This record gives sequence, structure tokens and C-alpha cells, in this order.
Amino acid sequence: MMNKKKAVVSLGHNALGYTTLEQWDAVKITAKALADLIEAGYQLTITHSNGPQISMIHKAMTELRRLYIDYTPAPMCVCSAMSQGYVGYDIQNSLKAELLSRGISKTVSTILTQVTVDPYDEAFYEPTKLIGRYMSSEDAEIEIKKGNYVQEEPGKGFRRIIAAPKPIDIVEIEAIRTLADAGQIVIACGGGGIPVIEQKHALKGASAIIEKDAIAGKLAADLNVDQLIILTSVPNVYTGFGTKDQKALPSLTTDEAQKLIEQGEFEEGTMLPKIEAAVSYLASNKKGSVLITSLESVSDALKGKAGTVITA
Repeated sequence: MMNKKKAVVSLGHNALGYTTLEQWDAVKITAKALADLIEAGYQLTITHSNGPQISMIHKAMTELRRLYIDYTPAPMCVCSAMSQGYVGYDIQNSLKAELLSRGISKTVSTILTQVTVDPYDEAFYEPTKLIGRYMSSEDAEIEIKKGNYVQEEPGKGFRRIIAAPKPIDIVEIEAIRTLADAGQIVIACGGGGIPVIEQKHALKGASAIIEKDAIAGKLAADLNVDQLIILTSVPNVYTGFGTKDQKALPSLTTDEAQKLIEQGEFEEGTMLPKIEAAVSYLASNKKGSVLITSLESVSDALKGKAGTVITA
């Protein structure tokens, strides 16, 4: 039997849709792309975004509290755990069904994953991630009294903003590694993982989220995989993105990527965290490679007809 290529696959928003119904349809398409990789001889560990999902859960729990005073609003760490559970459930069922339709019988499981963060991370003093519904100034005042940060969007209202600290350790890494080493397909670190702070012997949920690209790079490094595959909404990494000089890059070295970062070529919040994740993974695994492409272009990318490959 040929030696399987180990990979961490990171799925973006477009792989999951923005509502529960959209997600059912989206994961069927996502499952086909993942099954193509498995058929091509990849051993996969899968991680995914959860922005729209965690926002939806957070909104629902906050509204529930407004209607029924006995309910408590769910903290961000609980919303994160809920989103990991239901996104994982949809991916694992769709992928299992897709594999069975191709005559492949494999276990797909989701591991609820916690990731430690530093309570003194600078991100906690300057939160940047918008979350949840628009609020009135009265509701915003209540959030501020609770010690939360809010930001006004003129003409729309106020929204909560939360921190995106850097990941330190993946708490369940040994369980993930054991399943991956046994040749099983694992879904882990969903939405960047549940951010937790170590307090003596206990782990306490943090009011934060972790960038899913940052955790994908860390997961790939920790598992020492052969490749990190980042599936996003564009088939390639580009210079001059969105301008008349837009140019697709078939390959990049980490040095070239670093120069382009310094030149401000990659947009914050979209391509920049993906390139940073690639650079950080390749710093720990110089023999590895990173493929950045779109869900639709996976099979072309495997033939070298699409995608950007980054190497050390």
C-alpha cells in the first residue's frame, strides 16, 4: 500500500454557507472536494471557520435571554463549542456519505477542541472581531457595564467586538494525533478552537475567538504533516488583487511571501492570515508545502493546473 500523504485541510466560510440550510447544501459540495483528496491518497485532518455560525448562535442565545429572563446569555466559549459540534456533525455525515458512495469505508469523527491563549495577549486590549447582532445604545451600554467592548457602525447601531489572541497550545492534540496516526479522518480545532486560559489546574473559557488560519498552521506544524491545504474563495494567491494588474502566483517561497507581506500585497482578514499561517507552518516543517486554492479548483490544483504552492 502506498504511503499516504498527510495533510491538514482548512475550510473557509464558502465551504459551509451562512445559515443552517445553506450549510447542508454547501457541505455536500465540500465533501466532494475532500473525497477527491482522500481518493488521491491523502490522509486528512480537517479544520474549518465558524464566523457566521458562532454569530448566529450568539444572537440566538442573546435574544433568548431578552425574551425569557430565566435564561442566561451564552458566553463566547460556549457558542464556540456549540458551533464546533454542529458544523463537525454536518461535515462528518456528508463526508462519510460521499466516501461510501465511492466505495470507501472510513470513520470520520469530530473532536471538540480547546486552544490555550495568553490572558495578557495584546489582542485583549484591542479587540477587532465584530460579533452578534446590531444593538441599540441602551443595549450597548449594558454590554460596556459587563466589561465588554462595543463598536458603533453609523446608521446601523452598535455591535460587540471581541479579541482574536494568538493560539498557544492545542489541548486535545494527543487525541487528534492518535486518530490521525490510525488512518482516521478527524475534524478538529473548528473555528480556531475554543479559546481557554489556564488557571492552576483548570481551563477557563475566554471571551475571544482564534483566527482559524492561525490554528490551521499550528495544527499542521504540531502533526508534522506533509502539506497544509487552505481552501478559500479564490483559486490562487494574487499580487495586485482586485486591480487591473492582478496576477496569479503559481508558486512562492517563504522569503518571497514575507517580502509581499511587507509590501502590503495581502489584505488583512482575507489573504494575509493565510500567508502568515503558511509561513509559520513552513518555519517548523521545512520539507512541507502549502497549497492555497478554492474548493472548486482542488482537482485542478492536484494536477498543477491551479492553486498557489508555497515552500520553504
